[in-house]
Amino acid sequence: MLVAIGTQNKAKTSAVEKVVRTYFPEANFIHINVESGVAAQPMSTEETRQGAINRAKNTLQQTEADWGFGLEGGVHQLEDTLYCCNWGAIALRDGTVISSAGAQFMLPNEVANEVHAGQELGPVMDAFAQKENTRHNEGAIGIFTNGLINRQQMFEHIVTLLVGQVLYLNNK
Repeated sequence: MLVAIGTQNKAKTSAVEKVVRTYFPEANFIHINVESGVAAQPMSTEETRQGAINRAKNTLQQTEADWGFGLEGGVHQLEDTLYCCNWGAIALRDGTVISSAGAQFMLPNEVANEVHAGQELGPVMDAFAQKENTRHNEGAIGIFTNGLINRQQMFEHIVTLLVGQVLYLNNK
């Protein structure tokens, strides 16, 4: 089985590979950069979900893979708080597309203000945490949970939901 992942982001590719290998040890993987078709910083759950779906479909269309994965991080406003949200999607050769969401957590005002001003969360987090490439490593979730969960683990949860739904469909 060939699995294509629509990103080169280490946290995302590692999450897909770890979960898929658990259930399909023979799987092979390719990573390609594809367009999300949404803003570089998605600003709603709907836009974030659509980005994941678009990445999954584009990944499958641009490869000979059996499965195409798209993972997208974004933000959404709920009352007076900006939350980080995360979505994933899997596209299958038969045209099936499944999406699932993962953890949501609040962003402190000093980070939220920068995102509202038009900056992407990744670079804002690098400056906030005084680190490089947080989006490829612990992510905002790792920083704001004091290291209790990192970005890869958060995406593993989403990928597990997706793989589980595929397994369910195949066993119906």
